[in-house]
Amino acid sequence: MTVMQTTAETLGPNATRTDICAAPPRRHPRPDGQDHYTISEVVAFTGLTAHTLRWYERIGLMSHIDRSHTGQRRYSNGDLDWLDFVGKLRMTGMPVADMVRYAEMVRDGESTYLDRRELLESTRRDVLTRIAELQETVAVLDRKISFYGDAGRARGTEKRTR
Repeated sequence: MTVMQTTAETLGPNATRTDICAAPPRRHPRPDGQDHYTISEVVAFTGLTAHTLRWYERIGLMSHIDRSHTGQRRYSNGDLDWLDFVGKLRMTGMPVADMVRYAEMVRDGESTYLDRRELLESTRRDVLTRIAELQETVAVLDRKISFYGDAGRARGTEKRTR
């Protein structure tokens, strides 16, 4: 089942179909008009550690980060948007090597659109498979919860009739 199907079923037959995933990414709570952030501000915005941010830069997951005249990293709003996307990729379970490969393709430009799409489609298929597995797991848990609820009610009734 897709987001579109779920949304349409939830809203009813007369509702307009909107792809809620097509909305722009949620923006970090950033001060208006600001486009330069220290590593500690990015840590606060993203929840990532400074070590992780430096590691992302070292392995090529982040493109070149600007520096101040004193050598401090200065992240931009674009960098924060990229980190938000990388967080989504992490949640899919995409291996870091594939994320780095994707980042390299982004830096290589439009000629890599097809390869990027294929990588994201493959990741999407993997996510949908995991969702189906989790839905099956939830169904098993629901059956067990129902069983124990029924068994608990039966025991309560049995004690009262004695």
